Amino acid sequence: MKQLAGILLLCAGLACAQEGVDVGEASAVRNMVPAEQIEQQSAKEYHQLLQEAAQKKALAPASYPQLIRLRSIAKRLMPYTARFNPRAAQWQWEVNLIASKQINAFCMPGGKIAFFTGILSSLELSDDEIAMVMGHEIAHALREHAREQAAKNTLLGGAANILGMMVSGSRYGDLANVAISAGQGLASRAFSRGDESEADLVGMELAARAGFDPRAGITLWEKMDRASKGAPPEFLSTHPSNANRVEDIRRHLPDVMPLYERARVSERK
Repeated sequence: MKQLAGILLLCAGLACAQEGVDVGEASAVRNMVPAEQIEQQSAKEYHQLLQEAAQKKALAPASYPQLIRLRSIAKRLMPYTARFNPRAAQWQWEVNLIASKQINAFCMPGGKIAFFTGILSSLELSDDEIAMVMGHEIAHALREHAREQAAKNTLLGGAANILGMMVSGSRYGDLANVAISAGQGLASRAFSRGDESEADLVGMELAARAGFDPRAGITLWEKMDRASKGAPPEFLSTHPSNANRVEDIRRHLPDVMPLYERARVSERK
């Protein structure tokens, strides 16, 4: 009986480990750029942004209700981030709110999160919808899309410099510096459609595991669609169309709804 119980527990554990979305392994190209260096660059840019916002009196104080709300949601998401990137357990996470009409938010490498007031006020986001936005942005950092993009930019745009370094024997140390330079402006990077779709799915799982309704992704992108009238069609944009994002979310809801339901049951205990 004990052996049977052990087998059942093992099977249950394996089933839990296999639940959720499957986005495969992160790109190996990113390994050209040391994670520590791009995270240091990220922290530097992030704090410069905060300083500029503070100088313009646009940085929300810690007592601001909307910032408290954002930090509370982030606190619930963070325990599940290491599932997608073990380094996230050591990141110095930060969440800030900046006064701006922009309908935007981001999470830079190393867990540096910023929301603009425009996305909260213009879209009138619920907590579930905020969790979907935040989960999406965190997913970009967890899957190291900026790091991958910096490496690709180096390969495409700096091939001659790289070749010179390799010939001179300087190898990866200098190569990493070139990649970091290619990755400047980490808060404003435009990711590929593949990266955006991947971030949607990972973000949806993070939100579900934290007890936020992943179906909010549908209402979120419906709001985004209404707010972006006149935007170019998908084939002219690096982002998937809002309609395609909603369809993709609907298709993957069965992967994450059990996680959400389990999280809700745990909250009620």
